[in-house]
Amino acid sequence: MEILSFSHLSSTQLYLIEKIKDGSLKSPIAVICQTQSAGVGSRDNLWIGEEGNFFASITLDVSALPNDLPLESASIYFSYIMKEILLQYDNDIWLKWPNDFYKNDNKVGGTITKKINDVLVCGIGINLNPSKKSFTHVQSDISPQILLEKYLVALEKFPKWKHIFSDFEVDFELSKKFSVHIENNRMSLAQAQLCEDGSLQLAGKKVYSLR
Repeated sequence: MEILSFSHLSSTQLYLIEKIKDGSLKSPIAVICQTQSAGVGSRDNLWIGEEGNFFASITLDVSALPNDLPLESASIYFSYIMKEILLQYDNDIWLKWPNDFYKNDNKVGGTITKKINDVLVCGIGINLNPSKKSFTHVQSDISPQILLEKYLVALEKFPKWKHIFSDFEVDFELSKKFSVHIENNRMSLAQAQLCEDGSLQLAGKKVYSLR
């Protein structure tokens, strides 16, 4: 997969979305930048990035993905593959449902996935370095470029969803002491049940990640 590198972008994901929509870039492709000023976070929060951290986005055609992958859970799929890479450097990293990288009890990154026609655009941000704002970070000296290259190698093996889900079930038990925002309401995951398609049974409703 081709990788485009920039010193700065407002958002790697928004950049790719724009270029895919206007046809100036074709999937599959990856973008990485040294700093970004308006990264897309959960609930459309900004993820402002300092140099040395990981800001990257990729595009994949839906047809390239495993046929057992529920598209509503694509963020879980993309995130879990990255988590497995991060575990090679920091044993305390796990994936909180549905798209947040955690180090013990603190968030260190996240994944947002958007569908544009038949293309998925996945943006990932991860704190790799100590921050002026004292955000928790992955304990690693890996460079963002090398991390992206390792991730693409793992991703392009296209593991089946059933294998990703089987491993993710273990991480989900850690999620139960946290809460998530569902339809602008903060809800505890303590009683949530994880379904085989990556959705949750929560408060009598079936909830998908849709991120």
